[in-house]
Amino acid sequence: MLEEWQTSWKNGDTGRKIYNIMPSVSLRPTNWIREDAIFFSQHGPFPAYLKRFHLYDSDYCSFGGIGTALHYVTECNYTVSWHMRKPAPNFNKNV
Repeated sequence: MLEEWQTSWKNGDTGRKIYNIMPSVSLRPTNWIREDAIFFSQHGPFPAYLKRFHLYDSDYCSFGGIGTALHYVTECNYTVSWHMRKPAPNFNKNV
């Protein structure tokens, strides 16, 4: 059963951002905290995510940038005190 799950996960066409971080399936829970899971999956209260489900009118944040998790932690003026350094340009190609 675990092998079948792994094959399905490896060959799937959804969840690729998470797959790139966690390519192996396991019956053991991860040690991730909720906030990390939301940030890395970008499945959270971000305009770019909510718009996909017609829960938000625009994928832009109030500041004007595309409202993704990466935008909020690197560019958005509303979250300056929590900013991190922006990843290298090739970062998004692998995620």
